[in-house]
Amino acid sequence: MTVDGGLVVRRGVPGGSEGRVAALYWEAFGRKLAPALDPPDKGRAFIASHLQHDRGVVALHGGQVVAVAGYRLDGRALTGGGVKDVLSAYGPVRGLPRLALLALFERTPAPGELVMDGIAVDAAHRGRGIGSLLLCQIAAIAAESGCHRVRLEVIDVNPRARALYERHGFTSVHTEQTPYLRRLLGFGAVTTMHRPVTAADHTAVREGR
Repeated sequence: MTVDGGLVVRRGVPGGSEGRVAALYWEAFGRKLAPALDPPDKGRAFIASHLQHDRGVVALHGGQVVAVAGYRLDGRALTGGGVKDVLSAYGPVRGLPRLALLALFERTPAPGELVMDGIAVDAAHRGRGIGSLLLCQIAAIAAESGCHRVRLEVIDVNPRARALYERHGFTSVHTEQTPYLRRLLGFGAVTTMHRPVTAADHTAVREGR
C-alpha cells in the first residue's frame, strides 16, 4: 500500500533489511532488551539473525525500512530465537540468566488473540502517522486470521505509545506493578491493553487495504 509522500506500507520484512529492522527495534526497545542481549552490537545481530519475516509489518521510504511493527500469532513472533540460539550466541554461563530475563517478555496469545510486540519508527519519520498505518495493518491481519482481539503491553515510561493505542480503540484491562524491574529494565509498571477486531477491520481485508 502506497500513501502520500512516497511511503509504502507492506506486510513482511523484506529480505536484506534484517539489520535495519534490528537497529530500529534496538533503538525503540534497547533499554528493555539490553540486560538480556547486551552488548548492543551483539544484541542487534542476534535479533537480525532470528527474525521471523512474516510476523512483521513495515513502512518503507525510498526502499528503506523506516518503521516496523511485530506481532505474535500461531506460536511465532517477529523476534525469534530459542534456548539453543541464546546459549549458542552467549554461552551457557552468560546465556542462562539472559534466558530468564527474556522469559519476562514472553506473551502467549489466548485463543482467538493476536499479540502485538510493539512499534518502532525511525526518529526522522515520526509525526507522519506511520504508527497509525501499521496499527491498521495489524488489525487487518488479526481479522484475516480469524482473531477476535488484539492484545499488547505498554510500559509506564512510554505514555506516547499508550496515547496512540488509545486513539486506535485499545483500552486498559490490567496494570501490573513491577517496581523490582525499574532499576534493571527502566520501567515500574506494565499495562495490558485490548482492542476488539471490528467490522471495519474485516472490510479492510476484503478491500485489500
